[in-house]
Amino acid sequence: MIALKLFLVAVIGYLFGSIPVGVIVGKLKAKIDIRDYGSGRTGGTNALRTLGRRAFIIVAAGDILKSCIAVLLAGWIIGDSQSAIGFINIGVPAARALAGISAIIGHIFPVFARFKGGRGVATFIGGLAAICPPAALFGGEVLIIGAGLSGFASLGSLISVLSAYAIMIPLTIIYGVSIEYLYYVLIGALIIVVAHRDNIKRLLAGKERKLHQKATPKSETN
Repeated sequence: MIALKLFLVAVIGYLFGSIPVGVIVGKLKAKIDIRDYGSGRTGGTNALRTLGRRAFIIVAAGDILKSCIAVLLAGWIIGDSQSAIGFINIGVPAARALAGISAIIGHIFPVFARFKGGRGVATFIGGLAAICPPAALFGGEVLIIGAGLSGFASLGSLISVLSAYAIMIPLTIIYGVSIEYLYYVLIGALIIVVAHRDNIKRLLAGKERKLHQKATPKSETN
């Protein structure tokens, strides 16, 4: 029974993550597909460059909210169900971690947007907000400060997810936060680092786009 519930949790997490908030906002606000501009991604950074600050706030909030809801739903779906695989206890924390990771994957590879989404940072923060609010707040602050000081959204994002993992270690060891949540942050951070591999190459080559740069149609950059 719990296996079926975990499967349902993973599917719901993926489907919530697949909601292409950036595409929806682009269509409603400017009748464009933001994937045709700038980085071709659906996340907040490309929305900022393509549509402006107000759209960025809406897209970022939507990407945070969808994973937060998925994680909270996971706890409700699992309820009192418990199982064990070796020394790992399968219950609410594991289900929430699974939902969060599934939402990140859904955001990066959304079934509702031809599997072409964003890089998962806001979705990662949203899942973390439902799991461990202090770590999410810390990661979000690092993101804002890092991107603001460096001028690179990608650099701020990478530092943010790694910082969130770093702070989860003492929270787990000292304050007893469930280890499944530490796994969520570790796996989520690794997924996001891989999703940023082209940004990392451009950062190392000194060719990364600045946060304030306006997006241009992709046809003009090809």
